[in-house]
Amino acid sequence: MNAITTPFGLSSTAAEVAEGIDLTGRRVVVTGASSGLGAETARALSATGAAVTLAVRDVAAGERVAKDITGSTGNQEVHVAHLDLADPASVTAFTAAWRGPLHVLVNNAGVMACPEQYTEQGWEWQFATNHLGHFALATGLHDALAADGKARIVVVSSTGHQQSPIVWDDVNFAFRPYDPWLAYGQSKTANVLFAVEASRRWAGDNITANALMPGAIYTNLQRHTGGRGSGRVPAHLIKTVEQGAATSVLLATSPLLDGVGGRYFVDCNETEVVDRRSGTLHGVARYAVEPDNARRLWTLSQDLLTGAG
Repeated sequence: MNAITTPFGLSSTAAEVAEGIDLTGRRVVVTGASSGLGAETARALSATGAAVTLAVRDVAAGERVAKDITGSTGNQEVHVAHLDLADPASVTAFTAAWRGPLHVLVNNAGVMACPEQYTEQGWEWQFATNHLGHFALATGLHDALAADGKARIVVVSSTGHQQSPIVWDDVNFAFRPYDPWLAYGQSKTANVLFAVEASRRWAGDNITANALMPGAIYTNLQRHTGGRGSGRVPAHLIKTVEQGAATSVLLATSPLLDGVGGRYFVDCNETEVVDRRSGTLHGVARYAVEPDNARRLWTLSQDLLTGAG
């Protein structure tokens, strides 16, 4: 299985990646699109002519971004819908209201290293928001994705996944001290595993899913981590928001990804599988692409959501 390589890299922008792509008549959903990477991803996809829905918690903020995107791209088909990924009822309402086929689902929204918090179901907040909410969204939109005939799911993960595998016996930190970075890492591992299993399970529907590391970008996501002064990443590796959205847009649009699923990308190219923490922003942990882990997570996620219903 050859790694996917592209002409793009660390400094490429979303607009450069989308140049020449025509998605007129296609429909796209981008979660967390009221700011940061989500907004820029939505902007670049709107520029391709696609009808783009911003799925957001803050509808007023989403409306402001939608107006701005329409102004900059001329695309009148930019819509806003409420979605709270930490609330299963909100996800169900969103999927129940969707009509017609869906070409691209970008699972972009997320929280990072936040203080200890749990949903009313008892789920750890980062696992619930970053993984379970998106899992419920994608499975709820399965028929719409299948109707397209070659739909894509884009999953925004992180190099942070190398900080923790899925801790199967204590996903919700019921028995171990809460650690915001371990919780974040576990949720980002779950993102990659979802892409692996969705691609396998839905291959007959021609639905593919790939995961990515967008890079180091300072957005509202870092509000719990010290922001620009945290010193976690060398300055020369820091991306603009336009550069950070490039890999998401590549996975959503590039002909090089036709029929390709279950892979993990960094800087617009597939990255290597690693057995130890890479110490860089590249590499995907072997446990995050292990098919048995992916199947186990799918079952666990179904069980948790069924119990919540």
